[in-house]
Amino acid sequence: MQTIIGLDYAAIFLGGVAAGILNSVAGGGTLVSYPILLWAGRDPILANATNSLALWPGSLAGAWGLRREIAAVPRLLKVLVPAAVLGGVAGGALLLATPSKVFAAFVPYLILFATAVLAAKSLLTRQSQPVGHRETPRRTAILFAVQCLVSIYGGYFGAGMGILMLAALGLYGVTDFHERNAVKNLLAATTNGVASLFFAAAGAIRWGDGLALGAGAVVGGLVGAAVGRRLSSKTLEGVAILVGVVATLSLILRRC
Repeated sequence: MQTIIGLDYAAIFLGGVAAGILNSVAGGGTLVSYPILLWAGRDPILANATNSLALWPGSLAGAWGLRREIAAVPRLLKVLVPAAVLGGVAGGALLLATPSKVFAAFVPYLILFATAVLAAKSLLTRQSQPVGHRETPRRTAILFAVQCLVSIYGGYFGAGMGILMLAALGLYGVTDFHERNAVKNLLAATTNGVASLFFAAAGAIRWGDGLALGAGAVVGGLVGAAVGRRLSSKTLEGVAILVGVVATLSLILRRC
């Protein structure tokens, strides 16, 4: 059911603020912003493409806010940024090749998968034993391949992409949560930015929605980066899991 246009944009803006904060401090912002676009009556593929473009500035703002942490791992970025570019290109192209009705049928499973990732990430990080930055060609190649796969998924849908990145970096051996979070923000911005080029070129963006959502995401990204340093890792993980629960409930309500 369509709502008043002004209320649509107000809700979308607030959804962008919430998504920007969550993406900056924990990940999973798409699980808030994407359902809001669907509730506003948007086509699933157009909503997904618009969401990817709009959240890109928020991820970039979050990365800028944590630039000191990013600067601490320059060698890691030389491996991960190219992987994010390749994956974002592939994921964006795959989305545009998917019929809207087919994608709409996939959406519930994608959201439920992302929710499961949010919950499993906490378990994985608690039980894994970080080994530090022990770089070998084999481990670096595995990390590159994993980041490519995560970015393909991110370019195609994106919900939970940040959590997958955080988990991969933790298992690789990046022990400092805020460094992992900073790198995740930069990689998310790279993946969404590249995928969005395909979406814009194909005319798959609703620019009014994108401006409202993007403005909110920038505000949320800056707020999240400032708040993130003051929160413990357990608190950040708790926020991420809560987002997953809310997203699952919103999906159930929408389908009723």
